[in-house]
Amino acid sequence: MTSLLRPRDGDALRAEIRRVAGRANVPVVFGGAVEEDTLLLTEFFGTVTTGLRGLSVLRTSGLGGQVMEYRRPAMVADYRGSSTITHHYDAAVVGEGLRSVLAVPVVVDDRPRAVLYAATRGAGPLGDRTAEVIVQAGRRLAAEIAVRDEVDRRIRLLDLATPPSATMPAATEELRELHAELRAIATATDEPRVRDRITAVCERLTGVLTGRPVGDAPQLSRRELDVLAQIALGCTNQEAATRLSLGAETVKSYLRHAMSKLDAGTRHEAVARARRHGLLP
Repeated sequence: MTSLLRPRDGDALRAEIRRVAGRANVPVVFGGAVEEDTLLLTEFFGTVTTGLRGLSVLRTSGLGGQVMEYRRPAMVADYRGSSTITHHYDAAVVGEGLRSVLAVPVVVDDRPRAVLYAATRGAGPLGDRTAEVIVQAGRRLAAEIAVRDEVDRRIRLLDLATPPSATMPAATEELRELHAELRAIATATDEPRVRDRITAVCERLTGVLTGRPVGDAPQLSRRELDVLAQIALGCTNQEAATRLSLGAETVKSYLRHAMSKLDAGTRHEAVARARRHGLLP
């Protein structure tokens, strides 16, 4: 499903590496994604050679393999003289002049998905500030990948669902629930491109179930539709607020605006009118 929704995870990895480089006092930052227990180094900041570029790091080999295996950060103050790691990649690491190296695994569902590194060319360990910055970057990246995984899972469920019809009310309700959950997931991501793509899928799903909005359909904002999608499932304002990570008063405000635009006297009438206009599935 990555071709439909998911941008390259390398883009998010690159963004975190740039953020670390901008916030931490460290000359070299790099990393890569983990596929089938192999780390492929693809993203770099501050390197001066090409020795690390495209390097494949096997699980349990080197510092990166160690953090993949044990799923926790590890550091060596003097890479060349370290006795705690294997030295399968000395040519590339020493060729870059790296000495103090910190590796942080990006773990999602107890599985390593990427590794971030920070390194210096001088002796002595990296400072606590640098370590904290890169650990936080690993956590942010793990959260982003987890959101993308959940979106992919929901889309697979949509693909497996049989197109609904008037004789299939259960399937229609299931698709409506998936639609509402996708809208909730969209509010949870800080990645604008992911959020926009999820919203586009929601619109496509609405179009499949109802046809395109009629010409005189009211113009509801994305947030107003997010709230109505939750109300359509029978959620209270507080439940909708929890699902959308909003305040209850904010939900009430969006709902009032939607009801006004739809000329609806109740929340249930607002849902019915939105469906009639083709704005909700």
